[in-house]
Amino acid sequence: MTDTHAGYGTIPENGELTSGSPFRGGIGEMTESVQTGQQHGYIKEGDKEKLRMRLRRIEGQVRGVQRMIEEEKYCVDILTQISSYIAASEKVASLVLKDHMDHCVRTALEDNEKADEKIQELQEAVERFLKLD
Repeated sequence: MTDTHAGYGTIPENGELTSGSPFRGGIGEMTESVQTGQQHGYIKEGDKEKLRMRLRRIEGQVRGVQRMIEEEKYCVDILTQISSYIAASEKVASLVLKDHMDHCVRTALEDNEKADEKIQELQEAVERFLKLD
């Protein structure tokens, strides 16, 4: 059985993400860029460690929610934990978005290389992130 939410990807029973937006649970778009040979490397080293730690914490929170459901814990407590890992995921996305603006967008604007394209890309990413589309 899989769970699909508004195009944000699918989560099979094993919990592995398979597709969709990198901002809302999927890795499809990010995987495609790596496979085509694009090298970005724009996430700052200090931010990489913050991201790793946050993602590990989120992973633990998700496992905790799975355990709470198996143990039939109180619904409000489960929803509270879900809210917690959603907020943590949004913080991860926020850090990645900040690094993207600091590096990719800034470079495109300074070099005037594909500046309009990068601004459009940023606008679309923010809209997806904020669920405006």
